[in-house]
Amino acid sequence: MKLISACLLGVKCTWSSDDKYKNDRAIGLSRVETLIPVCPEQLGGLTTPRVPQEVQGGTGEDVLNGKCKVINKNGEDVTKEFIRGAEETLKIVRQLNIKEFIGKSKSPSCGCGQIYDGTFSGRLINGDGVTIALLRRNGIRIIPEEDL
Repeated sequence: MKLISACLLGVKCTWSSDDKYKNDRAIGLSRVETLIPVCPEQLGGLTTPRVPQEVQGGTGEDVLNGKCKVINKNGEDVTKEFIRGAEETLKIVRQLNIKEFIGKSKSPSCGCGQIYDGTFSGRLINGDGVTIALLRRNGIRIIPEEDL
C-alpha cells in the first residue's frame, strides 16, 4: 500500500481543477496495488480551483524551518495551509503504516527533487515540496512519478 498524489490518478484536485496531470503508469499501478490518493493542498484547506502557488525563497524544507513561505500568484501567503496539508498527510501515513509516497513532480506540495523557483516563470530549482520534505523527515520513501 502506498500514498499517491491524487492528481496522478486523475482526481480533479489541481489548482486548475482539471485532470491534465493524470499519469497512465499510476493508473496502471492502481490496478495491481493499493494506492491511497491524497491532495495535501486540499487537506490543508485550499480550494479547488485555486490561484497557482509556489515556494518563494527556498524549498519545502526551508518552509518547514520557517525560512521562507509559500505564496500564491496574487501575493497571498498560503504557508499555513501547506504546512497543515503536509501534517494531515503525515497523519494518514502514520495511521495506515504507509512506507512510500508517489509524488507529483514540481508541485509546491508533492514535488520530488525539483520545484518551481517562486517567480511563476517556469524556472525550476533543486528541492522538494513541503509535504515531501515532511515525509522525508519522517522516513517515508519518496517515489517521483517519473520513476513509476
